[in-house]
Amino acid sequence: MVGQSPGEGRAAVLLQPFVHQVGGHTSMLTYDEHTICKPLVSQELSFYESLPLAMRQFTPQYKGIVSVHLKKDSLGNLTLIASPSLGQQDSTGGDPAVTLWHKCKWSHTQVTKTFKDSCPGKMLLRTDLQYHTDSLLEDANGKQPERKSYNPWGLHCHRQHLNRMSSKHNENKLHQFLLLENVVSKCSYPCILDLKMGTRQHGDDASEEKKARHIKKCEQSTSASLGVRICGMQVYQADTGHFLCKDKYFGRKLSAEGFRQTLRQFLCTGNQLRTDLLEPIVLRLKALLAVIRKQSSYRFYSSSLLIIYDGQEHKESADHHLPFPKSHSTNPCRVDVRMIDFAHTTFKGSKSNPNSTLYDGPDHGYIFGLENLIKILQSLSEGK
Repeated sequence: MVGQSPGEGRAAVLLQPFVHQVGGHTSMLTYDEHTICKPLVSQELSFYESLPLAMRQFTPQYKGIVSVHLKKDSLGNLTLIASPSLGQQDSTGGDPAVTLWHKCKWSHTQVTKTFKDSCPGKMLLRTDLQYHTDSLLEDANGKQPERKSYNPWGLHCHRQHLNRMSSKHNENKLHQFLLLENVVSKCSYPCILDLKMGTRQHGDDASEEKKARHIKKCEQSTSASLGVRICGMQVYQADTGHFLCKDKYFGRKLSAEGFRQTLRQFLCTGNQLRTDLLEPIVLRLKALLAVIRKQSSYRFYSSSLLIIYDGQEHKESADHHLPFPKSHSTNPCRVDVRMIDFAHTTFKGSKSNPNSTLYDGPDHGYIFGLENLIKILQSLSEGK
């Protein structure tokens, strides 16, 4: 085991890329089975620290902060090592050094070749992305290689993140990371839709150039017409045994009808629409809508909404040629809806940005997106 992080006396944790990252541009990393982490942004930390009670069921649980540093071995392989801060809120349980330490190291040049899949099934991820690879690895006993893979978008983000850190900072530089709940940890085959919400994506602090760029993206996508666009997806296909993956570039090109068809595709097993999931998803979206309408001064610029369900039922139904259940099952991850990414969220009383623009009333762009999302899902439910 490597040494402890500079200035820290607690056990170090090797951070691994998060296997199910489908969108965003920041690398999401696995801290333990139920916890992920991401680089700390003061505005996002401020949001989590003052999170309204009514919103907590729709956001990941905030678990604290860790210090992270880059480590390079004699071969040039890069690792990210986390050391829990002494004052950290410790809700992850167990000894992370025992549960997370693996003998492999992640090289930014070999990052697509050495991943260990965290979900029970070893499934291929199908995608149009250029950095897709099906890596064949020997198991711990050196037996017949088996296929293991990560969502390729997450690999892309992780590779860029390691390159940025190694080029800008030395190994002893400590970086602060947020610890957040892994909202898909209970899913065996997580089907995830990442939706960029609202009609405006740029934050109050955006430069004129960045502002113009984001406005153009919104105008040329469903963000302007629907208040929502797809920026990532993975869905388990029971007929092929693969995950189907889509990225943000795919989502930007969609028309309103293309958005609707992709939403339908997200709820398909490969050959059957999961109509049993439509009602629980719509009910949860309506509950979120009621909460957002009451949040005066909040603007969730550039935040995303995750719709999640477990593709385990896809696999079980396909394996046994059974229809999907019509009623709620005991599966704890049947459906979920979570808001994520609050680096550009602003609200009255924000400690991180006291001079930001103050807004009255709720975020109407976000509400517009939720209302359209609900209407489209209801139309799918009605067979339209």
